[in-house]
Amino acid sequence: MSRSSRRLVPRRVLWPVAILLFVAAPLPLWAAGDSPETTSLFLVLAGMLVGAKLLGELCERLGTPAVLGELLAGVILGPSLLGLVPTGTGFAAETVELLAGLGVVLLLFEVGLETDLKAMVKVGGAAAAVAVVGVALPFAGGYLFWQFWPHPLVTDPAASTITAIFIGATLTATSVGITARVLGDLGWMQSSEARIVLGAAVIDDIVGLVILSIVGVLATGGAVAPLGMLKILALAVGFLVIAVLVGNRTMPTVMDLVGLMRARGVLAALVFAFVLCLAALATFAGSAMIIGAFAGGLILASTRHHEEIEQAMSPVAAIFAPLFFVKVGAALDLSLLDPRAPGASTILMAALVLTLVAIVGKVLAGWAAPWSAFDRLTVGVGMVPRGEVGLIFADLGRRTGVLSHELFGAVVLVVMATTFIAPLVLKFRLQHRTPVAT
Repeated sequence: MSRSSRRLVPRRVLWPVAILLFVAAPLPLWAAGDSPETTSLFLVLAGMLVGAKLLGELCERLGTPAVLGELLAGVILGPSLLGLVPTGTGFAAETVELLAGLGVVLLLFEVGLETDLKAMVKVGGAAAAVAVVGVALPFAGGYLFWQFWPHPLVTDPAASTITAIFIGATLTATSVGITARVLGDLGWMQSSEARIVLGAAVIDDIVGLVILSIVGVLATGGAVAPLGMLKILALAVGFLVIAVLVGNRTMPTVMDLVGLMRARGVLAALVFAFVLCLAALATFAGSAMIIGAFAGGLILASTRHHEEIEQAMSPVAAIFAPLFFVKVGAALDLSLLDPRAPGASTILMAALVLTLVAIVGKVLAGWAAPWSAFDRLTVGVGMVPRGEVGLIFADLGRRTGVLSHELFGAVVLVVMATTFIAPLVLKFRLQHRTPVAT
């Protein structure tokens, strides 16, 4: 058999089999109506994982981020279409929500683990300037649009300020993973543009997480007062700084001891336990759980076992993270996006305006460091995708009630649009250019 035929046979077989599996995997759910709750839950989780991975693979082969496929799997399996992902209350719905929460923790841990603080210092001034503008412009645009632009989605003027702050915070996010993947595929990871984008993206996420902590507390009944917001800000930043400082002094020795253990899977188990403990400590300290998970990643990134930890935890995240994305996709009500439906035009218009704010604000950030020489449009576009971080923000808004059902749908559309557009523009701009290494 020739080399070309060996390549073609798997491709001919792959997608029919994949489509068959995706359609067939949830079928047992219809037969599970009278089965025990645990059995039904197992089938639900199996359908979610199969759908997420297959549609994620399809998106990867089409040149778009896998996270979009996982979201689409949630839309297909959710109440809008097949109705297989449980929502509301009940054993299955609450368990899926819990497992999706673990996915969020692992996602933020991976973001922290991939953060190189030393590399950020090398491009410090330029990355900081890009980050500040990349946070300020989208936040101000999102806040002003929601707070002062008249539109019927504002049903409770008293809660409008918190919602406006939350929308602004959601637009500040930048997906480190998606931009890094595109730049890596194109051979640009060692360029000054890549270092500035990744450094600024990490700073954006830290600032966004702090803002999110503030909004999360306000959503539970806190007052929108300057002193109260400064207190929450101090708690979030203080916890992050103290945790990293203490962790950097103690965890290298602890990880050396863990490295001497021979039990199977001990590294992944103890790292997972460490991340869960930090997430819980952040909550007890009055900050956000995701701040603790992110701090855990930052701490372990500085140890000499960094690569071993990444290899051990990657399969764990590969199980739990897709459940989160499928859960978010399932929460999207497609009927709200039908232009013929009452009120749908308002939601679509809000999504369009917020998408423009999200893109323009980040692109302009590329011109924030006039003293440094780099491709400014590349840096600006690299800051655009919201990806998994934006979805974490949106899901928290949905669960706390800050974002209404309709507004949640609009925000998810913004995240999907920016995540889809940015990689395509980056590839078009860079694929025929040669990077200048730094």
